[in-house]
Amino acid sequence: MSELDLFEGRDDTPGTHESGEGPTAGAPLAARMRPRTLDEYVGQQHLLAPGRALRELIEKDAIGSIILWGPPGTGKTTIARIIADRTNAAFVEFSAVTEGVARVREIIREAEARRRAMGRRTILFCDEIHRFNKAQQDAFLPHVEKGTVALIGATTENPSFEVIGALLSRSRVFVLEPLSVDDVRMILERALADEARGLGSWHINADDDALTFLAEQADGDARRALNGLEAAAEIAGAGGTLSLDVAREAMQLRFARFDKGGEAFYNILSAYHKSLRGSDPDGALYWMARWIDGGGDPLALFRRGIAMSAEDIGLADPQALRIAVAAREAFQVLGPPEGYLPLAEMTIYLATAPKSNSSYRGLNAALEAARRTPAAPVPMHIRNAPTKLMKDLGYHAGYRYAHDSPDHYIPQEYLPDEVRGESFYEPGPFAYEREIAKRLSWWARLREQAGEGAADGEPGSAATDDRGT
Repeated sequence: MSELDLFEGRDDTPGTHESGEGPTAGAPLAARMRPRTLDEYVGQQHLLAPGRALRELIEKDAIGSIILWGPPGTGKTTIARIIADRTNAAFVEFSAVTEGVARVREIIREAEARRRAMGRRTILFCDEIHRFNKAQQDAFLPHVEKGTVALIGATTENPSFEVIGALLSRSRVFVLEPLSVDDVRMILERALADEARGLGSWHINADDDALTFLAEQADGDARRALNGLEAAAEIAGAGGTLSLDVAREAMQLRFARFDKGGEAFYNILSAYHKSLRGSDPDGALYWMARWIDGGGDPLALFRRGIAMSAEDIGLADPQALRIAVAAREAFQVLGPPEGYLPLAEMTIYLATAPKSNSSYRGLNAALEAARRTPAAPVPMHIRNAPTKLMKDLGYHAGYRYAHDSPDHYIPQEYLPDEVRGESFYEPGPFAYEREIAKRLSWWARLREQAGEGAADGEPGSAATDDRGT
């Protein structure tokens, strides 16, 4: 087979691409209304306004390897298809969901033959590139590096985690944002007015509050908004009225904005935790509600609340941890929706509790010291001495029993010599930790007094005991 035989039967002229023509009249409204030019494109002005980097690359037909990262329905595939229509390169579409590495190798062979025979470059568009694992993504790398193909990868997930570093270092990343409500409304209005591709021939009268509702419920996703509009049009019928009630009925079956383990999954959990830490009960309740409404597992919020109680509240309010654990148990007894009440109660309590990360800092400081001194021996006086041999060797000798003192405190050393004098826990200034700070100060004064007495030759006031522990 000659190199040119590879392209037999294909229309490989500039501005065409191998996935075929645009959507047919029977395609979903979202597919029919896909913008065909940059002027039709709505949103992403930070990338596509005149003079912006991505628009300049498209208009100059200078697209190299890029990653388009953004939530669903924000126009990643649309941008790729606009590039396909404007470029003089061969444009090949590939789906990481339905195709595999074998197809990648086939595309690469064709690209190499095309470059040798015609001197023409190839742009390879890989939709949902995050669905390829790291080993599969390696199949792109040598060919991107050699310039056999320019790769356009589209992903809803953070490319820092989902795209191999070698590909990222050879690509520019463009971040797409969720569409604004105004952007989505414009898209809906266009679809209602367009007689060729949209619903213009249906002559539907759409109430203003219905369009606003559809735009808001779309969560920045044009595809979701258009799907909702199409469902609402079916309910209203040709010549009918698209009211708010019709829009609500059309949008009643909503799907989660996030997939478990995806970028939005962790972003909402992070927003919930940071709202709790930042003492904002309104923010915490909002992200809690977004999580529940999006289909998230409420137990994940309880786990985050329990962890946060120890990390960010700690001993400033020891009740916080108990309430978080009790709220989780209550939810497991009640189940949804009643179980959302203890979740809300926990959320409000944790958000409004005094904050301290002293336990967290103390843990880290102690771990650092432990790793720095892994062989430091336990001081002899606080060692266990269950046998006569151990006692004869000096184990437990000199230990003083705290409860033999009227104050139930006897100054003595509990740290090994290697870290003697170091302090790991520093109480915070709020709530219960103020009481802890007072107690620690009192014990420090007792230690100072005991040290002065020892310097004067006075014996310690505490009796020794010979208990094993």
